[in-house]
Amino acid sequence: MSLEYKINAPVSVDQFIELLNESTLGERRPVDDRECIAGMLVNGNLMVSAWIGEQLIGVARSMTDFHYACYLSDLAVHRSYQRKGVGKKLQSLTQAQLGPRCKLILVAAPAANAYYEHLGFTNNPRCWVLNRDQQISS
Repeated sequence: MSLEYKINAPVSVDQFIELLNESTLGERRPVDDRECIAGMLVNGNLMVSAWIGEQLIGVARSMTDFHYACYLSDLAVHRSYQRKGVGKKLQSLTQAQLGPRCKLILVAAPAANAYYEHLGFTNNPRCWVLNRDQQISS
């Protein structure tokens, strides 16, 4: 079967969890919290997916205003299809949905830094994270 890419195609919670687990991204995502995963799918506003038949083999899930900034929250490719250009194509198709001034922004796992640099991303060390259980200091 051939590989097909889709823009904003429906993805079920089970399909997404299976892909996260098969891509190693499941180690850093709440795959045991179906309600959270469902919210991630419903509230992202740009998702490019890769399919072989009915099997989801890749996804680039983003939050964007389409004009200035696009946060690529999840880039997952099934282990069996990694190093075959699927992730690169998902990112390229994501970027193609954005306006001409829109930046593609992501937070990479440490092991993936060289991958993104190779694609032309610029490293920016100014990312900050505030977990929900923490309070903003006065």
